[in-house]
Amino acid sequence: MLGIVAAVLFLLAFLINAAEVSTNDVFTSTNVMLLGLALLALHVAGVGSGWAARGRRR
Repeated sequence: MLGIVAAVLFLLAFLINAAEVSTNDVFTSTNVMLLGLALLALHVAGVGSGWAARGRRR
C-alpha cells in the first residue's frame, strides 16, 4: 500500500514540475518527491505490509 501511495506522490511531483505550477514553499515538487521517497523506503523496509510470520511455532 505504501508503494502505491509513493507512486502517486511521484506522479504528483512530476506533474507539478512539468507544468511549472506555482505552489507555496511547503508543497513544492521536491518536497512531494521526498515524501514519496520516504514512503518507498518504508515500503521496502516492510512497514505496513500486513502480518508477518515471525514467531510461528508448530
